Amino acid sequence: MAVYFISDLHLCTDRPEINRVFFDFLRGPARQAESLYILGDLFEYWAGDDDLSDPFNASVAVALSEYKQTGPVLRFMHGNRDFLLNGEFAKACGGSLIDDPHSVNLFGTPTLLMHGDTLCTDDLDYQKFRVQVRNPNWQKGFLALPLEQRKKQIEAVRQTSESEKTRKAPEIMDVNQGAVEATLRKHGYPRLIHGHTHRPARHEHRVDGRICERWVLTDWYESGGVLVCDEKGCRAQKL
Repeated sequence: MAVYFISDLHLCTDRPEINRVFFDFLRGPARQAESLYILGDLFEYWAGDDDLSDPFNASVAVALSEYKQTGPVLRFMHGNRDFLLNGEFAKACGGSLIDDPHSVNLFGTPTLLMHGDTLCTDDLDYQKFRVQVRNPNWQKGFLALPLEQRKKQIEAVRQTSESEKTRKAPEIMDVNQGAVEATLRKHGYPRLIHGHTHRPARHEHRVDGRICERWVLTDWYESGGVLVCDEKGCRAQKL
């Protein structure tokens, strides 16, 4: 058996082909896993768990629930697009939310799971925005707004974000090496698995004389992808 990791699917009605890949993944390859971890940005955006009645959102929840009933453990982590995803969605899917970061032991190898956005410390504007929207008081106020008003505000933020990306140097939106090393040091030099940057790769970091492996998960824009980890190690697979 193996543990599977995916992130940055950005599911939405505008991308039917990737939605099909995801549903096929749950009905097929994912059933080989003993656990499936979704490390953030399952959806293009999430306006609140009261949007579960949306037909597309409901179809994703049903597919995940049916998958969970086949036996695997299902875990979710917040991303920068779906940080408002909460207990109602996880309950509807039969899964559970985990903190970011989250430590696990994978077949004898200590492993740290993250979405990855907190490692992009050079993007000062984003980090400031993240602090704001992760504040419980801000979230309480935002979720008190009517659902349609929330969606309009989210769409406006998304458009602004896409515009700002064109003006940022690519390296600013990648992880900061110092932040990665500090995180590895703080958590005891584990293997690190994260998404967010959309730069899938395997890296090795030498931290205090120790070699630490870092896997960056692929996004699901062009095709699907999963990181499979078992007693032999980890390997990336395209779908």
